[in-house]
Amino acid sequence: MVTNFIFFLNIVVMNYIFFFLILSSVILGIFNGNIDKVMSELFSACETSVKIAFSLIGIMAFWLGLMRIAEKSGLVNTISGLLHPFTKIIFKDTKEDSPALGDICMSISANALGLTNAATPIGIKVMKELQESNPKKEIATDSMCMFLAMNTAGFQIIPATVIAILVGAGAKNPTEIILPTLIVTSISFIVAILSAYILCKIWNKKEKA
Repeated sequence: MVTNFIFFLNIVVMNYIFFFLILSSVILGIFNGNIDKVMSELFSACETSVKIAFSLIGIMAFWLGLMRIAEKSGLVNTISGLLHPFTKIIFKDTKEDSPALGDICMSISANALGLTNAATPIGIKVMKELQESNPKKEIATDSMCMFLAMNTAGFQIIPATVIAILVGAGAKNPTEIILPTLIVTSISFIVAILSAYILCKIWNKKEKA
């Protein structure tokens, strides 16, 4: 439920941002006497976006195929096994025999390998499992907040979608994005975990006071 709400909120916010950008461009174009150039660039950008969207079909099919092979070959499960000790430390208020821990590992692994289509239903399943063991149904647990923060950070080893867009846009070396993405998402992942941990501690102290 929380994940769906965040996803819906992101869509609404992005719609307002794009509407503001388009409207402000048209207004400024009218005042500057460049409305013809604005409209020309607008239609040109629309044409380019359609071309990129169509070019993404084959590229995304190729990358998702590779990621599906990684999933079927057991690579995702192997990575999940390596992450299991880490999740037991981070999600302390979740029982060790809870199926949520294994699914959390699967979700992190899927996101890291670019399997976002597989990670989404797993993430929803994790939230449902954590909610089942939640003593206060109306309040999210520390584990739920931590998982949401980690998912939002979006740690990725292979940014398949970004690579596909760069290829569609005609980039000469689209794989150059892999190292910068790994560095940035690693930092955001660590910051998200630390932020969730600190905020949970502060909230729990206020609850006890």
